[in-house]
Amino acid sequence: MTAPHATRELTPAARPWADLPPPPRPKAARLSPADVARVGGWGLRSRPMRVFLSALGIAIGIAAMIGVVGISTSSKEDLNRKLSALGTNLLTVSPGTSLSGDTAHLPKESVEMIGNIPAVESVSALGGTDAKVYRNDRIPKEESGGLTVSAARTDLPKSVGAKLVTGQWLNDATSKYPAVVLGSSAAEQLGVHQAGPDVQVWLGDRWFTVIGILAANELVPDLDSAALVGWSVAEKELGFDGYPTTIYTRAEESEVEDVQAVLGATANPESPNEADVSRPSDALAAKHATDDALSGLLLGLGGVALLVGGVGVANTMVISVLERRSEIGLRRALGATRGQIRTQFLAEALLLSALGGLGGVLLGIGVTVGFAAYQGWAAVVPIWAIAGGIGATLVIGGLAGFYPAVRAARLPPTEALATT
Repeated sequence: MTAPHATRELTPAARPWADLPPPPRPKAARLSPADVARVGGWGLRSRPMRVFLSALGIAIGIAAMIGVVGISTSSKEDLNRKLSALGTNLLTVSPGTSLSGDTAHLPKESVEMIGNIPAVESVSALGGTDAKVYRNDRIPKEESGGLTVSAARTDLPKSVGAKLVTGQWLNDATSKYPAVVLGSSAAEQLGVHQAGPDVQVWLGDRWFTVIGILAANELVPDLDSAALVGWSVAEKELGFDGYPTTIYTRAEESEVEDVQAVLGATANPESPNEADVSRPSDALAAKHATDDALSGLLLGLGGVALLVGGVGVANTMVISVLERRSEIGLRRALGATRGQIRTQFLAEALLLSALGGLGGVLLGIGVTVGFAAYQGWAAVVPIWAIAGGIGATLVIGGLAGFYPAVRAARLPPTEALATT
């Protein structure tokens, strides 16, 4: 007899399931891009104020960078437009110093000699005088206001691109009589707003009639604070010696460098080293180079602001991981993998940075448009700056969110669920 409680061993025939393969382990559900965005967005919506402050840090950095690039580009475009209008082919010759250290002077024939250069399109000159100009004869002589009086040739506007706001320029007739054309700053300082036969200023101890007022000239700013009289009347009434003090030369665009190389020797063949040759457009280019240096400094500050914004994102994500341990544990217990947890928090960081980057781009464009409108420029924001700004935010977001995402994925489910 067999014992009533004895265990009977089944034969293989009695165990038909013995050769069956083990059941497959259930695969974790994959998150679609839409699911990742939805889960990441929910994580941001649960902490709106913290998200706003973190995104604001990113936005300030991107706005600073976009604004600096946009304003610098708009300024450069405006400079190029002005140079195109004024021309970069203007050269000036002025007397330098002699070997003894005294102020030299250019020959009286220098203007005609320069005009004989084949590549020269036009040439004209100014001659300095010791005369002063005043609004009337009751003003003390020492209160000249820094205004200069120069003799001008009748063909000066063609060479320097001067434009008249009111009145007319000196001609062969008026250049022989006490007539004067005022620069824009000189006219404003003297309180003259309109040219006419009854408008006069006290110049060289006699009255001169204001026949014209020039517009501001950015390429030759010295004209703005000058009172310009005819060459002949300056010699006759103001003691002008007839030597030109500044010669303005327009050369063919393709020959500017060659003309510049021979201009000093042509103006003063006996002493070429006593003639100073310059290019006014170089001064504008130098000014723009100074602006570029300042733009570089501002870009650096924008980069620092962007870095601070990235630290804010990292801080937000680390705190989010600490606050949401129970949620992480519950998701892991329900089957979420480490990769899915890591993807969720990384998506939150990227969305947070993208929101800040988009806001920064819009803010930067707005700053550029506003400043350009205030300056009277055409607003220009390069596409590469916008794309670079958005790309920078995503890189910052990825770097800032990587560690918190890895930390969240490594939390054991039991430890996370035990956290209150």
